Amino acid sequence: MVKELEKEHIPTAHITNMTAVARGIGSPRIIPGVAITNPCSDVDLPMPEQIKMRKNYVRRAITALSTEVAEQQFF
Repeated sequence: MVKELEKEHIPTAHITNMTAVARGIGSPRIIPGVAITNPCSDVDLPMPEQIKMRKNYVRRAITALSTEVAEQQFF
C-alpha cells in the first residue's frame, strides 16, 4: 500500500520495529519503532514518559513526511 500511496504523490512514513520488512517492501521513509504491539512507546515506562515518546514519534513522522526522498531513508 505504501508504494501505491507514494505513486499518487501521497507521502508516507512507516513506523515499525520490523525495519527489514519495511526496507524489503520499499517504504521510502522508515522510522524504527519500539515493539510490534506498541511501535511508538515502551509500555514498561511510566505514562508521562510514554506520552513523551509518542510525541517524539509524531514529530519524527512529520519531519519524514515533509522531506523529499529519492531512495529509502531512516528517520
